[in-house]
Parts: sequence; C-alpha cells; structure tokens
Amino acid sequence: MNGVSVIQRSIQVNWQLRVFFTENIFAPDNLTLRDALADAAPRKALIVLEDSLAQAQPEIERQIAEYFSVHARHLKLVRSPVFVSGGENAKNSSTLVSNLHAQIQHHHLDRHSYLIAIGGGALLDVAGFAAATAHRGVRLVRIPTTTLSQADSGVGVKNGLNAFGQKNFIGTFTPPYVVINDFNLLASLSPREKRSGYVEAVKVACIRDAQFFEELERDADKLAAFDPDAMKHLIRRCAELHLDHIATSGDPFEMGSARPLDFGHWAAHKLEQVSHFRISHGEAVAIGMALDVIYSCTNGLLDENSVVRILNLLKRLGFGLFAAELLNTNDTHQLTLLSGLEEFREHLGGELSITLLKAIGESVEVHTMDPNKVIAAIHELRQRAG
Repeated sequence: MNGVSVIQRSIQVNWQLRVFFTENIFAPDNLTLRDALADAAPRKALIVLEDSLAQAQPEIERQIAEYFSVHARHLKLVRSPVFVSGGENAKNSSTLVSNLHAQIQHHHLDRHSYLIAIGGGALLDVAGFAAATAHRGVRLVRIPTTTLSQADSGVGVKNGLNAFGQKNFIGTFTPPYVVINDFNLLASLSPREKRSGYVEAVKVACIRDAQFFEELERDADKLAAFDPDAMKHLIRRCAELHLDHIATSGDPFEMGSARPLDFGHWAAHKLEQVSHFRISHGEAVAIGMALDVIYSCTNGLLDENSVVRILNLLKRLGFGLFAAELLNTNDTHQLTLLSGLEEFREHLGGELSITLLKAIGESVEVHTMDPNKVIAAIHELRQRAG
C-alpha cells in the first residue's frame, strides 16, 4: 500500500441560457428587459455602451435613462452608461477590464447585480470577462448590436481578451444571465457590418443544417439587399443552432479538442492577425471557410457541386473569397498562414482538430492538415474567387 486515497465526485451545473428577441427594447412599455431581470428586490445595474452606437443612435442614452426611471421599483441604474470603444481595439488591452472592475467596486455591485453590455461582439467579450472575474461572477446581460453578435458570439458562453498577438488568449467560459436581441439596434450599421454576421449562418448551416443552407440560398438576394424579414429569420435560426450545439454537444466549455463551431476559423483568426484586423472577422471566416471547403474536396470528402454551392452563396451574400495576406511569408519563406494551425491547436491543447465537410449539413473532424494541399487549396481559391 502506498498510502494514497482518493475522494471523487461528479459535479454537474445546470444553466438556463435564455435568448430573447424583441424590438425597441428601451421603450417604457416593453417589459422584456425588466421581466428578464426581475427579482424579489430591486437589483443594481451598470450599463456599458459602445460609443459608436451612441453616436449613431443619439437618442439611446435618453431612452435608457427613461426606461430605468419608469422601472425603478425593479432595477436600480447606478450611474449613466459607461461609454467605451468597441472593435478589436477593445480586446487588445486590459485597461477596459480594469476600468469596469473599478466601476463595479465603486458602486458596490455584487453577484446579484447586473452588468449590462450593449455593443458588438468584441465589447461583449471584454465586458463578459470583467463580469466573470469581479466577485467571481457578476450577472452579465448581453444586448448585442451587430448582426454577427446577435447571430453568433453574443449567444455563446465565451468571454475574452487578445494577448501576445493571439485572439482570445485570456478569457473565461461563463454563460450570460440573459441575452436580448433587438433587431432595431442594427439599423445604423454599415452594409459591411450588417453583412458580417451572415457568414456565421452559412457556417452553422454547412456543419449542421442542410435545410437552413437551402433557405439561405433561397433568400440570398433578399439578404444581400438587407431585407428585414430575411435578416430576422437568419439571425434567429443561426442563434438557435449555435445554442443547440452548446446545449447538446456534451462539451459546452470545450474541454476536448473538437471545435465544430469554429469551422473555417483556424485560417480566419490568422488572417485577422496578419492583416492587423483590416480584414473583419466575418470577412476572414468567409475566406477561411472557402479555403477549407476546397481542401475538403481535394481530400475526397466533399463533392464538387457542394463546393460550388457554398462558394456561390458566399459570393451572392457579398463576401470576397481571397485576400493577399493568404500568401504572406515569414523569414524562412514559409506561408505565415500555416502557423495558424499550431496556434489553433495550442488554444485548446490536445491534438489538432479541424472541422471539414463531408456534405452540406454534415461535418467531420480531422487531426492533420497537409501543408502542400493547403497551399494548393489557396492557389485554387485564388482562381475561383476571381
């Protein structure tokens, strides 16, 4: 006997992740926010508001003040909104997190209080990290204001910051208390920003839902023209499929190596980085998916007709499929993009796991990528993208 003994228990945590869809969230007679956060006693709330939204929709600060005044018996706004910059710059510094921690401490927010983040995915990531690490967890309320965050990142369980030249090197898995999507908050987005979230719908349709892919093909012209009904359908179904995966995959916090929701993302993350974020996340994912679709076909997994359908859908939605950064080389004349494979593996640890396609609606995990075939796929993509 070596004297070693073990006590072992299985710990399970249940979490109800609710995503509401509404319009005019801060209209006094819209009770979505109030009822979602209602508690036995009025709870404190601190609001973080992306400054670009406040500039594009200048009435929002007044609307917020009026809403919380009308519903003061249920919610106590501790101060006027904290205005912050969004985009990747918000994720490239820990200053915003420190500032939010200071506000949480100053106004004595606790684990029953709410940090309400109103903005795009990057802002939600940073605010979520601040909420998760203050008192080991202040309640986070996400109000996404971009197509991308309403359809994808805003309904997920990840929070993070960029560091050491890598996306999301610092972060947590902490589900939000509630997510509220208000379609009207998208009204002031530029066409590029409105389009950006479409790519995540194509992604999740490719890996999980062939019928949804057909619906996207059917609605592609309406989506390209930003038809409201077509956009609402895309956002809701995309959010639902992402939430279904998180709830049913058996690995919501990515303890394993597989990352099917990151189809196309190994190359996308590297493209964002080497372009110094000139290429947006949505644009990079479109290129990354196109690359992996061609690679899937090259390796005998996916038929040519499916490749054509996927590339055509991305083009019809307004995405470019090639960027010069795909051909960037390092000091040893190797393609810089290929280092994204190891960075992708290292982010989770374990073996490399890349999601490819067997068919539209059916994915497969592979654990090696042939560099020569990746290079060949890049050159083929360059020809097809023209």
